[in-house]
Amino acid sequence: MTEYKLCVPCLLGLEGPIADELKRLDMTGVKAENGRVCFTGGASDIARANINLRVGERVLLELGSFTAMSFDELFERTKALPWESVIPSDGAFPVKGYSLNSKLFSVSDCQKIIKKAVVERLKSVYGIEWFAESGALYQIQFSIMKDQVSLCIDTSGEGLHKRGYRPAHNAAPLKETMAAAMVIFSRYRGRDDFCDPFCGSGTIPIEAALIALNRAPGLNRSFPAMNWGVIPRSVWAEARDEARDKEFHGSYHIIGADIDPHALRLAKENAQRAGVADLIHFETADATAFSRETERGVIVTNPPYGERIGEKDEAERLYRAFGQAWRQCPNWSLYLLSSHTEFERCFGAEADRKRKLYNGMIKCDLFMYYKNTIKGPAEEK
Repeated sequence: MTEYKLCVPCLLGLEGPIADELKRLDMTGVKAENGRVCFTGGASDIARANINLRVGERVLLELGSFTAMSFDELFERTKALPWESVIPSDGAFPVKGYSLNSKLFSVSDCQKIIKKAVVERLKSVYGIEWFAESGALYQIQFSIMKDQVSLCIDTSGEGLHKRGYRPAHNAAPLKETMAAAMVIFSRYRGRDDFCDPFCGSGTIPIEAALIALNRAPGLNRSFPAMNWGVIPRSVWAEARDEARDKEFHGSYHIIGADIDPHALRLAKENAQRAGVADLIHFETADATAFSRETERGVIVTNPPYGERIGEKDEAERLYRAFGQAWRQCPNWSLYLLSSHTEFERCFGAEADRKRKLYNGMIKCDLFMYYKNTIKGPAEEK
């Protein structure tokens, strides 16, 4: 069986959960690096990773990595790689990527040189002068960081956050992968009561339901690598069957609430498409009036940040009122994502722990409150 070097790029701060996911899938050589997690595996592992990963952005097959400080070096070292081991003579192989803090800073020039080098390599192997690129897609991705080049082929196509259940969304949505990461950080597994009082289009409660069910997020979507000749079609069916066999079947108490009825309509439609509508109770409610009794509950939420001019004061008032409401509800832990640098002061309590994350390009903290107690600054009058 051919073993490949594989990597899963991710937002900074999510390397740990992805490494844990890969280890639970029994992948070998799992190693977390800044912004990605590497591992080794065969064709079946490519299928299993794409179908099962909740937090990673995509699964890349790395053809090679090297140092390049000139365009000649980039061309020759790219040409030396065994592209024919994956790309057939009719394969489509467009090139895209980025360069940071490197001598080769022109992305468009790097694209052209890598494309030319791959063409020259495949011409010498297949004995043809022109490539129609009419077959399956083999998207080449390059990254150049501090003159270190990594050349990969994308097995996933659309990002893994594209589960297929959210064609419609409200403003400033949270990616499905980030929502899943927040639920994972909360250690919710279906036993506690669960609530998102700012649920918007429902992404967090939907991901919580998928986690409670242990349902693989990629079951109902396709991937370009399904059409690759080097990966047997059978491994995809086997990976889906394996994932279905691991699903749980239970009764869960998951609530998605929002003050906006339109957002809730979207949330219900998304939950229906995700196949979890019967597991989530959606309700119109004001988070600042949050009040529930439970023996053990967890709140995972992403309230408005107040990033736009004029919205910061409104966000602070919202944080303050929600903090007051939450402190009246014992037994609820809280995991809240915010970019506001003064969140704890506004909320009225220091977090037990903070984890730095990025919601898209916005630097945030996940504020974790394990117990419903005030540890720090008093409420402002």
